[in-house]
Amino acid sequence: MPKVKLTDLVLRDAHQSLFATRMVTADMLPICEKLNKVGYFALEAWGGATFDSCIRFLNEDPWERLKKLKAALPDTKIMMLLRGQNLLGYRHYADDVVAKFVETAAKDGVDVFRIFDAVNDPRNFQAATAAAKKTGKHIQAAISYATTPFHTIEKYVELAKEYAKIGADSLCIKDMSGLLKPYDAYELVKAIKKAVDLPMEIHSHATTGMSVATLTKSAEAGADILDTVISSLSMGTSHSPTETMVEIFRGTEYDTALDINLLLEIATYFREVRKNYKKFESSFLGADTRILVSQVPGGMLSNLESQLKEQGASDKIDAVLKEIAVVQKDFGYPPLVTPTSQIVGTQAVFNVLFGRYNRLSGESMDLLAGKYGACPAPKNVEVVKKALEALKMEKEITHRPADDIPNEYEKLEGETKKLLGADAVSVEDVLTYAMFPKVAPDFFKKRSQGPVVFKPEADEPKAASAVPGQAARYTVNVNGANYNVVVAPAGTVAVAPAPGGAAPASAAPQAAATGTVIPAPVAGTVLRYVANEGTEVKAGDTVLIMESMKMELEIKATAGGKVHFLIATGTQVAAQQPVAEIGGVPGTAPIPVAAEAPAAPVEAAVPAVSGGGTVIPAPVAGTILRYAVNEGAQVVSGDTIVIIESMKMELEIKATAGGQVHFLVAAGTQIASQQPIAEIK
Repeated sequence: MPKVKLTDLVLRDAHQSLFATRMVTADMLPICEKLNKVGYFALEAWGGATFDSCIRFLNEDPWERLKKLKAALPDTKIMMLLRGQNLLGYRHYADDVVAKFVETAAKDGVDVFRIFDAVNDPRNFQAATAAAKKTGKHIQAAISYATTPFHTIEKYVELAKEYAKIGADSLCIKDMSGLLKPYDAYELVKAIKKAVDLPMEIHSHATTGMSVATLTKSAEAGADILDTVISSLSMGTSHSPTETMVEIFRGTEYDTALDINLLLEIATYFREVRKNYKKFESSFLGADTRILVSQVPGGMLSNLESQLKEQGASDKIDAVLKEIAVVQKDFGYPPLVTPTSQIVGTQAVFNVLFGRYNRLSGESMDLLAGKYGACPAPKNVEVVKKALEALKMEKEITHRPADDIPNEYEKLEGETKKLLGADAVSVEDVLTYAMFPKVAPDFFKKRSQGPVVFKPEADEPKAASAVPGQAARYTVNVNGANYNVVVAPAGTVAVAPAPGGAAPASAAPQAAATGTVIPAPVAGTVLRYVANEGTEVKAGDTVLIMESMKMELEIKATAGGKVHFLIATGTQVAAQQPVAEIGGVPGTAPIPVAAEAPAAPVEAAVPAVSGGGTVIPAPVAGTILRYAVNEGAQVVSGDTIVIIESMKMELEIKATAGGQVHFLVAAGTQIASQQPIAEIK
């Protein structure tokens, strides 16, 4: 029996860290026969962000993924990452939902439950651990690692003892940011192994370049299991290469006894698979030592980049990384792991964009108020006071937060039945709805269409002219039509049909135009409006920006008059599909999307700004979740009028004047930063 065993993270944390959790099950199953032969301690294949990604982006049922993987890996344990009382969502769930989730996951294929809590509060382990004990599956309690004045070896040993008491079968040090230094790892493992007689696993990201040395020293100190990733999906924001660790230990007392040739075959397979996801790759591909200060987890870096790009603030990444350290301290030094990493990271973005704590997300308020459990250190009292006032609470919660949540499974089951129009629904569907009630309804509607398919991207078009200081010209073919694309030195893009390459007529039914219609010159996505709805523009003014073929295209007015948008931001459009009209009638229903360009639903008849009132713009890009008051309600300055979702967090939008509220954007609509969403008259 080898002294050191390996858990490979290739089916979960590797692609979560490298390309935003986009790997589909169809790219996993063909290699499972070989993965099953390796002799791993386990394969981490479920949990974390995979559940969210499956229903939000991949149109794939996560429960079906689990069942298929279990069938394809009969001799290998499947591990899942479970966020304690948060399960896989972003809030605490009632104990009956936790129990039902764990029971169902065990039935469908989970063999090892790696359970952690973002703030390392042992009380948040109780329900999940008790439920897992009933299934007879392996329980691994994970300690979220951080380097702060309050995270000492003594504190970690104390936590390990607590986790052993609540029934853990093994322990894990979860170093999600690559902060665990090799010699610190040695001392930490030694201390915990001396205090607690349980197998110990080490999980460390490669983000800062230390992970191979950290795993090596951990093994020397007595760690029993190490987390690695097959080489073709390793390093960067991912983890240490499996083959590298196998060869480091070969012939030593820590020899893993794994077949290097079999591992190389698996690496070759994933090297090809990775090409399917090139467009999702994080730009952090080497070692980023800024993380030693910011402590941003590997899996969050790519999401943080994406969020800043969505807000048009990609240039602020360094400022945000610095601000994260400030927010973490003010919030009581919570380790930065989901969901606290998302909460702290998003709050840092808000601080950079709007000033420190001028806008608190709903989740930030809850963390400050103790709704996620006890943070390791005292928090900034002024920020806590601000959160409590907003939540209308007198003091922080000091008991187990889940004690305040009544059983909710039956209620969620009833809502799921109503949603699906069925007398009976599967437990899996109820739990999917419970995890992501805003995303699940759309997923249920589209599920029968099957998962998305990712293929390697075609080679980038080569520039016919790439002389420094001159424009680069490309000819591309879209939907059977040729277009000339000219990229000027300043980065602006002009697109026009190539000679003899007239665009095909759109398959979309045409609405009766009341003004001059502006069509999309190529297929792509509407990124953002440049002008406001109803603004007076001149011919040649840029009215919106769309993205096509990885380039941003400026769409210009071809006549003068008031602009009326026909397509919501974030929507995919077909070539020649009308996206705006000049001089049209505000409130005209948007023109339907062509069949070949599936798009998010667009709300019709969005009212225009009437003028004479105080306009409330969206501070960031996101989605209108719900109105906090009714249309026409009388409000005073400071009242919350709209809740928007941005960067997976909820943000309250408040009135900046008193009067009658008039909403300009329907609930469920995607919005751009600074887009008017309400008016106070």
